[in-house]
Parts: sequence; structure tokens; C-alpha cells
Amino acid sequence: MRKESFEFLEKYLNNASPTGFEAEGQKLWLEYLKPYIDEYFVDTYGTVVGVINPEAEYKVVIEAHADEISWFVNYITDQGYIYVRRNGGSDALIAPSMRVNFHTRKGLVKGVFGWPAIHVRKVENDKAPTIENIFIDCGASSKAEVEEMGIHVGTVVTFTDEMMVMNDKYYVGRALDNRIGGFMIAEVARMLHENKKKLPFGLYIVNAVQEEIGLRGAEMIAHRIKPDVAIITDVCHDTQSPMYEKKTNGDQHCGKGPVLTYGPAVQNNLLQMIIDTAQKKEIPFQRAAATRATGTDTDAFAYSSEGVASALISLPLKYMHTTVETVHKEDVQNVIKLMYEFVIQLEAGHDFRYLK
Repeated sequence: MRKESFEFLEKYLNNASPTGFEAEGQKLWLEYLKPYIDEYFVDTYGTVVGVINPEAEYKVVIEAHADEISWFVNYITDQGYIYVRRNGGSDALIAPSMRVNFHTRKGLVKGVFGWPAIHVRKVENDKAPTIENIFIDCGASSKAEVEEMGIHVGTVVTFTDEMMVMNDKYYVGRALDNRIGGFMIAEVARMLHENKKKLPFGLYIVNAVQEEIGLRGAEMIAHRIKPDVAIITDVCHDTQSPMYEKKTNGDQHCGKGPVLTYGPAVQNNLLQMIIDTAQKKEIPFQRAAATRATGTDTDAFAYSSEGVASALISLPLKYMHTTVETVHKEDVQNVIKLMYEFVIQLEAGHDFRYLK
């Protein structure tokens, strides 16, 4: 990876972008993307779209989501301890002893998820952390002191862990789900620009908000753009580490390439074109099967308007929705390459319908 791309990736991953509060991350992303696009627009809730060839009738989307899981302050005790509720699929089990940031109008306020010491617990009777018993200590001794710091019910809270590179093979950090996707689609735009590729259609590089609470940003922007084709990138589970059941979770592996998903929302002719592209360009890939839905923004695009030919290119990831989400460096490059190679081979006006 080139130095400038890595520096952006690190800065982008380390910046918090909780669901519903994505604006600061979107500013960073747009600043990086601007040299490689013709124009951009932003919708009411903060989804950002960079456009190449905005006048073209045939519209192709490459998309990722910008938001990360987080917490909301839900209750402040008289002693100044803070109880939370989820904003997205946050995991109470990993919370104790984690450091956090409260995002207040006064700026960031530090805190920690506390937990009783092992010395004072009857370990044989220990219960797992749950949303009912985890709490945050921000160093205050009263509710009034907490509120004086700018913290109130509804204040959003994120973990503070930052990106690192592990064994020169893996990127590790908080919220790779799915800001790594935003990075990858931005890199596709950069490569198109630097390689002077002229596309015969309009390309919409979409960084959508609010995926973690129901694909909401994608739902809104899909109706606005009304694309002909949508390629979504998100993460999926690497199932090789302990405690995964391959019979139910599939057999995906970090380091073996992008994962291409089969399912009702995935348009089969589009998927086959992506597979053909991967095979022609010798890009390794894996396969996965969805059930009723992919659980990604693919579903929102596929079923928008009169229906949009949509497909999902996933990045295998270890330890999803933790602060140590882990992806293989080669997989990141291969997802970028597959999207890029697909886009430059696509012809304007291609009709993906099964029956004509």
C-alpha cells in the first residue's frame, strides 16, 4: 500500500464515526476523495456521494457504510455512574475495563467501563457482563458533576482503541466494520483517476450512514440515486478462529481473497460477471451463502425503486464488533482490485435481467 493511502486509512479508522453521528468521519473521507471525482453531494442524514461522470444516464454505485457501533448514555446515578444502551450491535461482554470517549458539545470526555475486582467477587458465581450491569465511570462523584462535564442522557460513547498492524499481515482496530470499506471504494476512485480510465457511465462512490441500525442510509440514498447497478462492500466473518461453527457460519478465511455471496438479493448475472472478472484477472475469491437477506446494504439497494441489480463483495474479518477487528492486508488489496477491474470492464447500458 502506498504511504499516502496508509496514512489516510489510519487516520480514518482512528476517528470515531458512531451511527447517527458520522459527520466528522465523512469530512475526512470526502477530503481524501475529492481529487478523484467530478462532484459530490450529501443527503440530509449525512451519506456522502462522490460522482464521476455525473451527466451519464447509466448509473453504477460502489458502496460501503460509514458508521460504527457505539453506546448511548441512558441513566446517570446520583453517585455519578453511567448506564448505557446500545447504538447498533455493541457487545456488553467485552465492555468491562475498556476505555471510552463521550462525544459532548464541550469536546471529548474520557471514561472507563468499570468492573468489580476479582478479590471481592465470588468467582464461582460470576455472571457475564450484560447491558443491565455494565457501567461507565468518568471520574465524577455525582450526577451534577457528570452533567457539568457535558454528559447527558443521549450522549454517544465509543471505545478508544486505535489501529495497529499485526505481524506485517493484518490491520487491526476498532470499526474496520466498515470504514475499511469506505477506504476501499475511495481507493477504486483514486486508481481510476491516476490510471486515466474514462468510464462510459456515471460512477457513484457512496459512503452511507446508519447501516448498523437497519441499512437506513443506503435505503435513503438508493431512492435518490436510482442506480442501474450497485456493488456493495462490507465485512463478513472469518470462521477459522476458535468457537466458530463452519456448518452454520460458513468456511471463510482471512488471506484467501474477497467473499462473493449468493442469495435472493444478489442478482445472479451481475454476480457471475464479477466471478468472471476475478477469474480472468486471477484474483482469488471465496463463496458464501446468505439466507433470506445478506444483512448488508446490498438488501437496501436491491429492493429500492423498481429493483437494482446488486451484488456483495465482502472482506473476511476476525472478531467482528470488538475493538480488535482484524483483516488481512492482501484481502484489502484484492477487494480493491476486484471492484476496479469490474468497473473498467462494464459497458454502459448493460442489461442484467434474466429474461428479455
